[in-house]
Amino acid sequence: MHGPFWPEGPPMIQIAGVIDASEAAALVAAGVTYLGFPLRLAVHQPDCSEAEAARMIAGLPAGVHGVVITYLDQAEAILAFLDELGADAVQLHGPIQPIQLQRLREARPNLFIIKSLVIRRDNVSELLQQVQECALWVDAFITDTYDAASGASGATGKTHDWGVSRTLVTASPKPVILAGGLHPANVAEAIRQVRPAGVDVHTGVEAADGRKAMDKVTRFLGAARRAYQALRDAP
Repeated sequence: MHGPFWPEGPPMIQIAGVIDASEAAALVAAGVTYLGFPLRLAVHQPDCSEAEAARMIAGLPAGVHGVVITYLDQAEAILAFLDELGADAVQLHGPIQPIQLQRLREARPNLFIIKSLVIRRDNVSELLQQVQECALWVDAFITDTYDAASGASGATGKTHDWGVSRTLVTASPKPVILAGGLHPANVAEAIRQVRPAGVDVHTGVEAADGRKAMDKVTRFLGAARRAYQALRDAP
């Protein structure tokens, strides 16, 4: 289902927080190939209903992937939820144990699994241990920013120490995607510093009303793609 990650293949660029079918269609028309649907969350309210997410995922064209972003942490519940939505990709942001990831993988070998690595103050050793314990069962990791004020582990609009993400990229045997406070003006520098397998954006391309601002989406995509091309072209 999912091709090789950068540098062997194209980078993964995900736009998360899709509100409705018209927004999904606009993102697909702009060239977005990974759409994230945050549902069953610990802190934030979802951007759309579960029924609407299922309709959007079912309507995505070939080559475009709907990624369910959730804090569920039990394999059985995750699989049941993915079946309800008709989804074959999941991004896990909860404190899921390696045994649950193993059960997911064994039950659904072709499921595309992304495991979050939530960056807090001084927790790089803990994150490196998570990489070691979980890498066998996941397809990729995604770094994101913890917000102590809200308790959120994603969609915070805040960056983190990119040096930590770079350390994780270097240490991980699986691809690492970068998220957390990215927007059109900083994504190129983030890619240059971290060299992630992909990037993810949520609030950084939103308008004041919470909908995706397509001019920001276009600028984000352009900046990210140019940054990756520059890395390819570098000696």
